[in-house]
Amino acid sequence: PWNYYITSVSTLFPGAGGWSPLESDKHQWLQIDLRERMEVSGIAVQGRHGSSDWVTSFLLMFSDTDSGWKQYQQDDSLWDLPGNSDADGVVHYKFPQSIKTRFLKFIPLEWSPGGGIGMRVEVYGCTYKSDVADFDGRSSLLYRFNQKSMSTVKDVISLKFKSKHSEGVLVHGEGQRGDYITLELHRGTLALHINLDDAKLQSSASHLSVTLGSLLDDQHWHSVLIERFNKQINFTVDKHTQHFRTKGSCDSLEIDYELSFGGIPLPGKPGTFLRKNFHGCIENLYYNGVNIIDLAKRRKPQIYTGNVTFSCSNPRITPVTFLSHASSYLLLPSESLPEGLTVRFQFRTWNRDGLLLHTHVLPKSESLLLYLSSGRLKLTHQKSVLDKMEITTGHGLGDGLWHTVSLSTRGFQVSVRLDNDMPNVLESNSVIGSGDSFFFGGCPATLNDLNCRSPTLAFQGCMRLIFINNQPINFFQVQQGLLGNFSDIQIDVCGIRDRCLPNYCEHGGQCSQSWSTFHCDCSGTGYTGATCHNSIYEPSCEAYRHTGSTSGYFSIDSDGSGPLGPTLVYCNITEDKIWTVMNHHNMAFTRVQGSNPERPYTMQFNYSTSREQLQAVVSAAEHCEQEIMYRCWKSRLLNTQDGSPFSWWIGRTSEKQTYWSGSSPGILQCECGLEENCMDMNYFCNCDADREEWATDAGLLTYKEHLPVSQIVIGDTDRPDSEAFYRVGPLKCYGDRNFWNSASFNKEASYLNFPTFHAELSADISFYFKTTSDSGIFLENLGTKDFIRIELSSPVEVTFSFDVGNGAVQLTVKSPNPLNDKQWHYVKAERNTKEASLQVDQLPIKFKEAPADGHLRLQLTSQLFVGGTISRQKGFLGCIRSLMLNGLTLNLEERAKMTPGVRPGCPGHCSSYSSFCQNGGKCTEKYNGYSCDCTYSAYVGPFCKKEVSALFEADSSVTLTFQEPSLDKWNKSTQSSLIFSETSKSRESISFSFLTARTPAMLFFLNTYHQEYMAVILSRNGSLQIWYRLNKLKEPDVFFTNTVNLANAQVHQVRINREGRDIYIDQNVNTRYTLSSDSELTAINSLTLGKTTGSPSMDREVMFAGMQGFIGCLSSVQFNQIAPLKAALHQQAGALVTVKGHLLESNCGSSIPADLNTFTTTHSLSDHSEKADNEREPLMNAIQSDSAVIGGVIAVVIFITFCIIAVMTRFLHLQRNMHQAVSKDKEHREGLERALRNDVDLQSTVGCNKKEYFI
Repeated sequence: PWNYYITSVSTLFPGAGGWSPLESDKHQWLQIDLRERMEVSGIAVQGRHGSSDWVTSFLLMFSDTDSGWKQYQQDDSLWDLPGNSDADGVVHYKFPQSIKTRFLKFIPLEWSPGGGIGMRVEVYGCTYKSDVADFDGRSSLLYRFNQKSMSTVKDVISLKFKSKHSEGVLVHGEGQRGDYITLELHRGTLALHINLDDAKLQSSASHLSVTLGSLLDDQHWHSVLIERFNKQINFTVDKHTQHFRTKGSCDSLEIDYELSFGGIPLPGKPGTFLRKNFHGCIENLYYNGVNIIDLAKRRKPQIYTGNVTFSCSNPRITPVTFLSHASSYLLLPSESLPEGLTVRFQFRTWNRDGLLLHTHVLPKSESLLLYLSSGRLKLTHQKSVLDKMEITTGHGLGDGLWHTVSLSTRGFQVSVRLDNDMPNVLESNSVIGSGDSFFFGGCPATLNDLNCRSPTLAFQGCMRLIFINNQPINFFQVQQGLLGNFSDIQIDVCGIRDRCLPNYCEHGGQCSQSWSTFHCDCSGTGYTGATCHNSIYEPSCEAYRHTGSTSGYFSIDSDGSGPLGPTLVYCNITEDKIWTVMNHHNMAFTRVQGSNPERPYTMQFNYSTSREQLQAVVSAAEHCEQEIMYRCWKSRLLNTQDGSPFSWWIGRTSEKQTYWSGSSPGILQCECGLEENCMDMNYFCNCDADREEWATDAGLLTYKEHLPVSQIVIGDTDRPDSEAFYRVGPLKCYGDRNFWNSASFNKEASYLNFPTFHAELSADISFYFKTTSDSGIFLENLGTKDFIRIELSSPVEVTFSFDVGNGAVQLTVKSPNPLNDKQWHYVKAERNTKEASLQVDQLPIKFKEAPADGHLRLQLTSQLFVGGTISRQKGFLGCIRSLMLNGLTLNLEERAKMTPGVRPGCPGHCSSYSSFCQNGGKCTEKYNGYSCDCTYSAYVGPFCKKEVSALFEADSSVTLTFQEPSLDKWNKSTQSSLIFSETSKSRESISFSFLTARTPAMLFFLNTYHQEYMAVILSRNGSLQIWYRLNKLKEPDVFFTNTVNLANAQVHQVRINREGRDIYIDQNVNTRYTLSSDSELTAINSLTLGKTTGSPSMDREVMFAGMQGFIGCLSSVQFNQIAPLKAALHQQAGALVTVKGHLLESNCGSSIPADLNTFTTTHSLSDHSEKADNEREPLMNAIQSDSAVIGGVIAVVIFITFCIIAVMTRFLHLQRNMHQAVSKDKEHREGLERALRNDVDLQSTVGCNKKEYFI
C-alpha cells in the first residue's frame, strides 16, 4: 500500500497542516492528481490539526482526466460519505471494489458548525497496469486463427471499454454454416447476439439476443465478461450478470478464419449485423486467455491492426447536470445580433417534461422557448400573451440518450432541428434577431417573466457541447463566477443514473423512470405494490374459503411474494374439507397394448403447473391423494418370477414406486392384498391372477411425499389377447398447514428464534395475533446497525420500525378499537426500495416513501426472534398464527415444541370466526382452525350458506312425524327436545322461500294430536294466509298479510315469529298481529310440506289448499331448529321423514329460472339401485367396444362378435328392468313442466326482484 497527498494536505498523523479554503461554502473542493492511473482501494479523512475545522459529510468523485467526473457509489445508490466529528479523529473507507483512476475530488457538503471546512486525506492503493487500444470508428483488430475454422465448446471473452458514442461493434465472429457471436454497443447498452446452430437447418428461432447495461456512452470505463460453456452463458457488464442458455441443438461455436474487435472490416455473410464500428478505447482485451492488444502492440502475425493506436485519447467534453426541477438554471450571456441567432447543444434526461431554453429575441417584446412536453420537443415563438406560434418534433425523448438540438433564426424564419431529422420551420412576420441572455434548464425565481416558467417544470438532466452563435461555452469560467450565473447545477459532471438497472420491479414488472425515481407497471403479472412484490391471489383454497368464495377455478400463489408464480387450480368448497384439485393432460381411460419389460409403455403426465408449484401445494397441505386405476385382461402388475414388477409409476421424488392403489410405500401389493380380498388369494393384486377376464386394481395413493404421479410404466400387454386400461386421476389435497400454523406465548421472557431474515431489497411480513396484553414485541431481527421490528406498542397501536442506514423509520397504525380484545387481528408490514407500509386489519394502510438516493439494502446478522427478544425484558403474551416472511411460512408449531414457555397451536378460533357460520350454523373448534356445524340449520356448505331447495309436483309432500311427547323414545331424541322446549313457551319460528305459479297451494302445515294446527297457504288470488287453530272448539285465527299475487313465478321469502299471542310481520314497516289465545301447540303430531290429506279439524279452505298440494320450489325450510326439507333430501339419520310423490333437489331457491330445464337436479329420491348398476356399465361397454376396433383377423372378429352378443343380451336385460323406472321419471318431469308452463311464461320473469315477507 502507498499513500499520496498534495502539499497542502498533511499525513494523517499528529502535526500541523491540512486543507482549509478561504471561504467555507458548497463551491469548494479538493482535487488530488495521482500522476497516473492507479488502483485505489480505500481512503481516510481527518480534520485540520489543532482547529475547529473538519468536514462531516462529502462526495467523492474520480476521473481519468481532470474533467468528466463520476461520483463514487456503493450499494447501487449515490450517497454522501460521512466524515469526521472532530479535528483529529480518523475515518477510514475501504472500497468493496477498487477504483481505477488518476484524479480524485473531494467535495465537502457539511462541515463543523463552529468552524469551517478542513481536511487531511490519505489514499490507499497500488499501481495499475493495462494494455489499451484506441479505435477511431473506422479501425479494428483482427485475430486470425491458425486453422481455417475454430470450433469451441467453451469461450471466455473479457475487456473494458469507454466511449462517448452510443453505437459500435466491439466483438464479431461468424462461420460459414451460420454460427456467429456479436457484442455491440447499441443505444448506450450492450447487446450480445449469438447463434450456435446451422442456419440452413434451423429457423431464426435459434438466434438469441440479450441486452445488459445502460448509459454506457458516459466516457467512463465499463467491464465486460462473457463466459460460455456449451449452451450455458454468463454475461456480465460491470456488476450486473445475466445467466441464460442458447437455443437450438448444437453446443459448439464454429467461427471461420478470424475474430474482429472494434468493428466489422468488410460487409459480412448473412449473419453479419450491419452496425457502426466502435469509437472509443478498449483495454485488457482477452479471448480465451490470449491478450489481443498485447499481440497487436508486439506486431504478431496473427493480429491485423488497422488504424489502431495504443494510448487512449480523452476528448475534453464538459457536461452540466441540472439537479432540481424547481430551481436549476444556467444563465449565459451573449452579444446581441440583429441578423439572427444560432444555438446548439446536446441533452439527456429521463423526464418527459422540462424547460430546455428560454431567450428574448429582437424585437425585445418577443421570446423563444424550447422545452420537452410529454417526451416531445416543442418550440414556441411568443410574440405576446395572446399571440404565439408552436411547432413540435420528435417523440420519446426522455429515454436517457443524448439528443442534439439546433435552433436558429434567419430573416423571418425560425428553425429547429432534432438529431439527424429534417429542420422544422416557423414563419414570422418580422426579422428575428438574437437577444443578449440565454436561460438553459430553467429561470430564476426572481425573473419577472411568466413565459419562462409557465410552460413546464425546470429541466432535470445533463447538457453538453453548448454553442451560442457558434461560440463554445467555457464552463470553467462559469464555475469560477467569471461568466453568467447558475443555481443547483453540477459542472463537469453528468449525474444521470439508470434507476431501472438493476430492475427492482419483481415478478416481471416493467420498470420506467424519471430523473429522481422509478415506477413499476405490474399489469398482467399477478402481483401488485410499488415493486410488484405482493401477490393478488390467495395462497390456498383454504384462504379463498375465508373470503366467502364458493367452488370454482382460482389462481393460488403458494409462496405469496416468493419466486413461484400463481397457478390455476379447482377449489372444491362444498364441505368441511376444502379440496384443491390439480388436473393433468391425460385424465381419460387410456388403452395399452403391445408392451413388454424390454419395450414398456410410458406416459409422462403434464400438470397445469410447474414442478416447484406442485411441491409447494403438496407440502402445505395436510393430506393429498390421487386415484389410480388399472383394468386388465391378461395383464399383470407385479407377478414376475424374479420379483421385479411389470409396471410401476414415478412420483415427485423421481423414484420408481412399485406399490399400487391403496397400498403404502415399500409394500409390493395392491389394496386388495392389504385387505385380503383379491380375486386369487395367491396374489396381492387382482390383475396378477392373469385371467382372461376383466379385473381391476383401483384405489387412492395417499403418501403425499411421492405425489403427484408424474409417469406410469406398463410392461405386460404384448401377449395374445392381452390388454389394459389405466386412469390416473387429478391430484387432490385438503388442509392448509400454513394458514393455521400457530404458537401460544405464555411467558414474557419466552420467544422463538429462527435463522436470520435475509431480505436486503424487499421484506414483507404478515401474521395474525390475538392477546390481552397492552404491549409486546411480535418479532425483531438486528444487524450491526440495521434492524427491523414489529410490536404492539399500546393496546390500540401497532408499530413497524426499521433502519437500512438512512436513520430509523417508524410507521404506526392506530386502531379506534382495542387490539388486545382476544380476537384475531391481521398485520402486514412491507419495506422495499421505494416505500414502506403497515396494514392492520382493514384500517387505512400507512405509507412512507424511501429517500431517492439513500441506502437500499437491509443487512441483518442476528437470529430472528419471534414473540420477544433478548434485548428487552417484556415479550409478547398471546398467540401468533400464519407468520409469513417473503412468502415463506415459519413453522411456529415445530419450534414451539422445543421451547419452554411456548406451546404449539392456539385454541379459540371461534371467538373470531363464529360470524362466518351463517343461518344458524354453529362454530366448532378444531386443532387447526374451525368448522361450521349446520345440523340445526336449513342450509348446508362450509359456512351454512348454501340453500337446500326442492322441486315439488302436485302429489309431492314431505312429512316429518313426531310421536307423543309422553313416549320416551321420541322425547329423548335431540330433535324432539328442541321442538317441545321451544313450543312450551308458546313460540314458533318458521322461515322458508318458495316459487310457484299455481293457486291455491299448501306451503306449510303443522298439526298436533289434539286436533290443533297451524298452516301457511296461498289463497286463490295468490295472497299469503296464516291460519292458527289453537282450540278445536273455537274459530281459527286467520291473517291476510297482503293482497299481492305471490304466485307470479318469483322467489319470495316468508318469516313467521310468534311469541305468546303476538305474531310479528315486517313488510317495510314493523306490524304486530294478535292471536285470540296464547295457547301452546303441544303434542305435535307432524309437519308437512306440500300436499296434505284432510282431517276433521281442518277448515274447508285449508283442506282445499292441502288437497291441491304445491307445484313449484320450496327452499331452506326451518321450523324452530328443525329443517324438514333438508332432512328429507339429505336423509339425515334419526329423522322420521316420509316422502310421497316425486321430489327433486334443485337450485330454484337461489336463482330465478328462465325455463324448467334450468332447475339442476342433483338428488332424487327415486330408486337408486338401477342407477348404481348403470354407472358401472359404460366402462365395460367402452372397453369391449374398443376391443372390436382391433379386428382384422377373421378369428378375432368372430370372437368379438360372440362377446358383443353376450354384452347386448346383458344390456337388453338391464334396459328392460330399467324401462319402467325411466318412463316414470320422464312422466314426472314432463307433467311438472306442463303444470308450470300452463300458468306462466317463466322466461319473462328473469329480471324480477326477489321479495321477502317477515311474519
